[in-house]
Amino acid sequence: MESPKYKRVLLKISGEALAGDQKRGLNFDVVNAVCAAVKECAEMGVQIGIVVGGGNFWRGLKDGGDRMERTRADHMGMLATTINALALADVMENNGVDVRVQTAIDMTKIAEPYIRLKAIRHLEKGRVVIFACGTGNPFFSTDTAAALRAAEINADAILLAKNIDGVYDADPRQDPNAKRFDSITYKEVLNRGLAVMDSTATALCMDNHIPVLVFAVENPENIKKVLMGEHIGTVVEG
Repeated sequence: MESPKYKRVLLKISGEALAGDQKRGLNFDVVNAVCAAVKECAEMGVQIGIVVGGGNFWRGLKDGGDRMERTRADHMGMLATTINALALADVMENNGVDVRVQTAIDMTKIAEPYIRLKAIRHLEKGRVVIFACGTGNPFFSTDTAAALRAAEINADAILLAKNIDGVYDADPRQDPNAKRFDSITYKEVLNRGLAVMDSTATALCMDNHIPVLVFAVENPENIKKVLMGEHIGTVVEG
């Protein structure tokens, strides 16, 4: 049996992806499919950390607009990521996956506080670790949280599961002539202002030499395919 290409990864899933076609809330058909794919990968021996977004419930400043103070709007977004993390954990546990939720803001009644060495120990024991509340700080996205946690746990790669199947030179939903990159460098992403991750997250990945594998989560089996080294979507590195 072929071995996975990566031993330890950070999977970043957007909240919108978990909502499916309904755009808001949780589509449990999608959640179940994602969790089944994660279980299959964990059973192959891959150590998996997950950072989940919260945009299916609240998008911070985008939802608060100029009607809310930015810090408070971002705190609401952190709570939204916790809802998604708990939902993922529940489905995984019901499917026999050993999982832990760690939050960057103390919520000790419902989850562990984020402690780097404890997270690594969980991973080494074969547990899936879901990181919620982003970095725990306002003005930072969950993309940045994914880059930060990946660096902290010494992940081999970030798996960026999105509603779009890679990195394009323009928005393919608006420009039918948009072209997808097979691979691209961090610097080119930053220089061209491409919407892969925000600039802080991209720079953090570049500084720590963490490749980012961008692919569509519409088919959750893509998670396994990427882990096995199959080239789908776009690789950001170099």
